[in-house]
Amino acid sequence: MSRLQTESVTPKIREVGLEEVVPAALIGVPPAEVEVDVPDALPRVRVDAGLLERAVANVLQNAVRHSPAGGPPVRVAASAHEGAVELRIVDHGPGVDDEYKERIFEAFQRLGDAPRGTGIGLGLAVARGFAEAMDGGLAAEDTPGGGLTMVFTLRSAARPGAGPEPETEDA
Repeated sequence: MSRLQTESVTPKIREVGLEEVVPAALIGVPPAEVEVDVPDALPRVRVDAGLLERAVANVLQNAVRHSPAGGPPVRVAASAHEGAVELRIVDHGPGVDDEYKERIFEAFQRLGDAPRGTGIGLGLAVARGFAEAMDGGLAAEDTPGGGLTMVFTLRSAARPGAGPEPETEDA
């Protein structure tokens, strides 16, 4: 992340389908713990596929870790919205109080009494940094019924009235 901040690493932005990224981010997650709803008809997004995969994996691993055993699976869902694609990772864990929803994205933040060995608090900071480096965003929302929903907002390659854009290496 620090290399992105100092601009010594530039994201390789290209048009990517979420069907290329999401399965790679799921590697290592038990299939019974995740439900995926990423429609094939979604517009492609303008991202660095490797950075997006790592960001989604970080958020997904957090969601699975904080979901109650035997509860509903973590849901990964995507939809298109006016020039953007939203990728939502929905869990039914303890959630996060409103006063901490921005703080969880700061480096080295671990809320509550997180047990030792559960990470050092960089995953969400890295995920947001990667999303912002690709001209996107990452925000936390309440899950209806309890839990936390993490929302990636990604730039759509199919903007209204615009044709396909050429591949670039912009940040």
